[in-house]
Amino acid sequence: MRDQSFITYLIWALLLVVSIAALVTARWSLAFVSTLTLLITFLPLLFQSWAGIRIPRGFTAAIIFFTVATIFLGEVGDFYERFWWWDIALHTGSAIGFGMIGAVMTLMLVRGNRLTTSAGLTALFAFTFGVAIGALWEIFEFAMDQIFGLNMQKSGLIDTMYDLIVNCVGAAIGALAGYAYFRGHGTNWLSQTIAKFVRDNSRLFGGQHVIRLQQVEPPERDSKTGRGAGS
Repeated sequence: MRDQSFITYLIWALLLVVSIAALVTARWSLAFVSTLTLLITFLPLLFQSWAGIRIPRGFTAAIIFFTVATIFLGEVGDFYERFWWWDIALHTGSAIGFGMIGAVMTLMLVRGNRLTTSAGLTALFAFTFGVAIGALWEIFEFAMDQIFGLNMQKSGLIDTMYDLIVNCVGAAIGALAGYAYFRGHGTNWLSQTIAKFVRDNSRLFGGQHVIRLQQVEPPERDSKTGRGAGS
């Protein structure tokens, strides 16, 4: 539970306060949802302990925020109805995450050996993985609506198609982050997150830090002339 980001601790504190306040005021439904959400936010940490892996703090915070945004803010706060872009933002964010996971899975399958795959194939697998997860979620929404009479698909076909489109956009962003990391040119937060996961779990990638992101270094200067090398 230690060494988490400030955002993670802030979310836990807010959920705990809401849960206690709801119990004191006998708002049982709010107490149930807030407590359930709080418990679910600990699942990423339990998974890390069970699987013996280390997930970057920023990515863990993103997972926890997504959980709260979906269950607590989306349902209790009615953000889906109050903000038209809320569902789009969540679908895009989750697709980016799954695209990044797809890129990491590719590197794990080849044990970090860059010679057995390419940046293009890594990005393609990451993209298709992210899109596939999004499609499975749409099937789940359809099943819940048909079996239990819910309204997860909102406007039906239109909602589903918009969700699939933003899933493709998010998966493409996650795949590009994996592509940039594979080529060693990733300077954005997403590629750096992948790099940190590889460093912290190098045993899953053949025991080596397979790719080091390139950093721009100033040219060496000649001690006599004071001019840069090659000038």
